Amino acid sequence: MTRLFKELLRAPLSAQFGFIVIALYVLLAVLAPVLAPFGETEIVGDGFAPWDGQFLLGTDNLGRDMFSRLIYGARNTVGIAFTATLLAFLIGGLAGLVAALKSGWVDQGLSRLVDILMAIPQLIFALLILSVVGTTATSLILVIALLDSTRVFRLTRAVAMNVVVQDFVEAARLRGEGLWWLATREVLPNTAAPLIAEFGLRFCFVFLFISALSFLGLGIQPPTADWGSMVRDNAVLITFGNVTPLLPALAVAVLTVGVNFVVDWMLHKSSGLKE
Repeated sequence: MTRLFKELLRAPLSAQFGFIVIALYVLLAVLAPVLAPFGETEIVGDGFAPWDGQFLLGTDNLGRDMFSRLIYGARNTVGIAFTATLLAFLIGGLAGLVAALKSGWVDQGLSRLVDILMAIPQLIFALLILSVVGTTATSLILVIALLDSTRVFRLTRAVAMNVVVQDFVEAARLRGEGLWWLATREVLPNTAAPLIAEFGLRFCFVFLFISALSFLGLGIQPPTADWGSMVRDNAVLITFGNVTPLLPALAVAVLTVGVNFVVDWMLHKSSGLKE
C-alpha cells in the first residue's frame, strides 16, 4: 500500500486527477443510499421543477430528484460497465491465451469464430440480441461481454504470441508444465501491462456503449437510474436553455477522461520510457 501511494505521488498531475475522479465515482457508487437525499425512484415533486434549496438539480419529467438519480446512476451505469468489462476479459483473455499456447487448429478455430463476430457491427448486433432476449441487467452484461471479448481476444493473442516463443516458455514446456501453469505463471505476467491498460480503455468503451443503448431505450431500463436514459428523458429542457439534461452526459465525459488519463500513465510506465 505504501509503495502504491508513493507511485501515485510521483505520477503526473493528469494521472493524479484521473485517480481522484475514479475514487470519487467509486465512493458515489458505494455510498449512494447514504449520499442521495431522496430515493432512486421516489417522486418528490412536480415534473421539471427548477433548481432550489430542496432539489439541488431540480426534478426530472416524473418529479424525481435529479441529484439523487445522478448519484444512483454512478452505481448502476459504472457497476454494470465494470462487470461487463471484467467478464469480457475473462472470456476473451482466456481464449486468447489458449489460442497462443495451443496454436494449430485451436488457434484457427477461435480466430475464425472471432472474425465472424467482429464482422457484425457491434451496435446493430447488440440491438438485435437485446430486442430478442430482453433488456435485463444480466442480458445486458452478457451481450456486451460477448461482443467486447472479441477485441480482448485479438489483443491477448497478439501479445501472447510474442511471449510463447521465448526460451523460458519453452523450458517450462520441457519441464512438463501444463497449459494452466504456462498461461498463468509464464505468459500472463509478461503480458499484464498492456492488458491492464486495455482494461481501462475497454471499460470506457463499454461505459459509453451502455449509455448509448440506454439513450436508445435498450440499455438499463426504467425506473433504474442511468445516465444515458436520464439524458433522453430530460432532453426537452435543452429547448428552454436548461442545462440539467447535460449533467448526466458531463458525468459520463468526466469519468471517461479520468480513466484515460490513468491508462495513458500506465502505458507510459509499461513502455519503459523515461519522463
